[in-house]
Amino acid sequence: MENRLKELREDNDLTQEKCAKIAYISKNSYIRYEKGERILPLDIAKKYAEYYRTSIDYIAKETNEIKPYPRSLT
Repeated sequence: MENRLKELREDNDLTQEKCAKIAYISKNSYIRYEKGERILPLDIAKKYAEYYRTSIDYIAKETNEIKPYPRSLT
């Protein structure tokens, strides 16, 4: 996950501080998630997936498809 967070951040020209603010976490926590020193909680992964308009699976490296899954109507 750590590489995907960094890739997404850099591709969007964001600072680590801005990424921390997106998820309402400290900059130090964000840095630890980005480096893989801490496991990214699901609720925070969801915030980043929504912000970057991608899927949690992409952030977790379960897929290389950056586009999110289509939303179900059920």
